Amino acid sequence: MTTVERVGAAGAVPAEQVRRRGVPRRRSLAGYAFVSGYTVLLMAFGVLPTLYAIDLAFTNASGQFVGLGQFTKVVRDFRFGPSFMHILLYLAMWLVLVVVLTVVVAVILRSRVSARTSGVFRFLFYIPGALAGVASVLVWLFMLDPAVSPVSWLLRALGFSTFAQVLAPQNLPAIFVLIAFWTGAGGWIVVMYGALNNISDEVMEAARVDGASPWKTAWYIQIPMIRKWIVYMAILAFAAGTQLFVEPQLLQTASLGRVDPTWSPNQLAYVFAFQHGDFNGAAAISIFLLTLGLMCAGILVTRSGLFKVEEQ
Repeated sequence: MTTVERVGAAGAVPAEQVRRRGVPRRRSLAGYAFVSGYTVLLMAFGVLPTLYAIDLAFTNASGQFVGLGQFTKVVRDFRFGPSFMHILLYLAMWLVLVVVLTVVVAVILRSRVSARTSGVFRFLFYIPGALAGVASVLVWLFMLDPAVSPVSWLLRALGFSTFAQVLAPQNLPAIFVLIAFWTGAGGWIVVMYGALNNISDEVMEAARVDGASPWKTAWYIQIPMIRKWIVYMAILAFAAGTQLFVEPQLLQTASLGRVDPTWSPNQLAYVFAFQHGDFNGAAAISIFLLTLGLMCAGILVTRSGLFKVEEQ
């Protein structure tokens, strides 16, 4: 009889339980192995560049510490205020559209459409997201030009007869929101649909038995039960929105300068770095964007209890 068996026979600890004690440790080691690759990449392309940007933002071109001097310089730049106002207006429109419409569409696909038809729609919605950002902007360049657009009749009905009229400054936030929604909403619809699938059939059946209408079921049961997923989507959508660069940059090039080359803060940072050679000022702008994103994420996480562990 082995030692483990003798201990089990004595009634101290069953032999099977002793053998299983090593399982959690093996699982823990496997978990560390799986995340190690991502951790290395996160450090190399996330944490270390951020620390480097912080170092640049608080120093000058000679490497001397200047405190908040770089931040003061970029804030006083006449292009700083408009670029951040543009991005805040864009974010307000983008977040409302992506959160409301993706959740509504996901609820409809989950509750009111057959599984096969829902799968077809989810695939169609996801297709634009498979395009690279540059390719999607090129598609929209054709869509927005009344001379070649397949929906030129709609553009003319809205009062736009030339490409320049479409790209008027007051129209740009809506245009960028449409491009972002077209490319990004499909993936979030798939995510929200998956979150809705986690709601048990028993809960949904109980709501139907109680006489709840589809609207009340969605509002009082489905949406509250996927609240953390919605908050997660809002955080990532906000972070992506603050990084707007490709769309205004390509439209600025395609329109031969009709779009402001510093329309977004990322564009302004690009101009500071690669046209003025001021990498310290560009780093200061990036820290402003990082702070804005962290503040938004912090508010959403604390108010929603995103990382709160549910008690069983």
